[in-house]
Amino acid sequence: MSAASSPIDTQSAELPRVSPWLGLLKRIGIRLLWAIPTLIFISFVTFGIAELAPGDAATAIAGEHGNEELVARIRKEMGLDRPFFVRYVDFVSHAMRGDFGRSWYPLGAEDTYVRDILADRSARSLQMASLAVVLAAFFGVLLGVVAGIWHNRWPDRLAVILSTLGICIPNFVLAPLFILVFALQLDVLPMTWPSVNAEQMSFVELLPYMLMPVIILATRPAAVITRLTRAAMIDVLSQDYIRTARAKGVPFVRLVFHHAFRNCLVPVMTAIGTSFGYLLTGSFIVETAFRVPGLGQKTIDAIYKGDYPIIQAVVLLFAVAFILVNLVVDLVLPMLDPRIREGAA
Repeated sequence: MSAASSPIDTQSAELPRVSPWLGLLKRIGIRLLWAIPTLIFISFVTFGIAELAPGDAATAIAGEHGNEELVARIRKEMGLDRPFFVRYVDFVSHAMRGDFGRSWYPLGAEDTYVRDILADRSARSLQMASLAVVLAAFFGVLLGVVAGIWHNRWPDRLAVILSTLGICIPNFVLAPLFILVFALQLDVLPMTWPSVNAEQMSFVELLPYMLMPVIILATRPAAVITRLTRAAMIDVLSQDYIRTARAKGVPFVRLVFHHAFRNCLVPVMTAIGTSFGYLLTGSFIVETAFRVPGLGQKTIDAIYKGDYPIIQAVVLLFAVAFILVNLVVDLVLPMLDPRIREGAA
């Protein structure tokens, strides 16, 4: 048998190498495709709950003294007399264009479009959530690294106690506690959001009003990030290559931040991304307690009034936000760890 026809040579022929980024993009594309049925399911559930709940837009607009004839006429004008699935398809088609209809309150108003309410209120909530996630990431990573380095010593025990308290104490307990201490007793921070001229105030002027809500929002995510960073650091520092680096005389700072910390960033970054989605929904109670004119306060108000167009829009908005945050994390992780790129390929 000639060398050219040898099966060994055929098997040893070099195959074209597939770029790891192509595999990553393929996985992200699959995630986006799976996001479509997820959003459809969420929209169906929220739309169905509004249908099962007592009352509707026609009843709300007609008011307490509206008779059945008036309610029936309003229902026909608004298309509420159509079948459920026809109205659901119409709702989804309009929602894809960013049109969630009009708010039911004030009753019968023509200019209370839900998309305008979302655009007006979401900026403040997004600003507070961004500040909170930066604060939580900074202190969570710092405490976790310190606890991992000095494992089973007093810095580690202090970090564990603080993280446990941060996880166990809910926001609706921290909010009145902070108000009592920092606003009423110490009188160093304002108790509620300014009632007038808030829109004309700059970010620096509003910072004292945002300080307590942001700290309360960041408490639980910081505790979770601390625990994850601590566990990852303890695991990495016990690896053989760290012992080898110590034996070779690698400086302590380089050993911790260049060798150990970089290898524990993957679970930490995942926790930070998940925490950002939590902060968007966790702002409901905090914004209500401090009267922050954000999306959370507006949603709580809509729940009390039964303003279902706003509730449906906010649920879909948060679902999209969670999906986008997870996609961003999927893009960032391969940049931090090349092994993820190779695995995706």
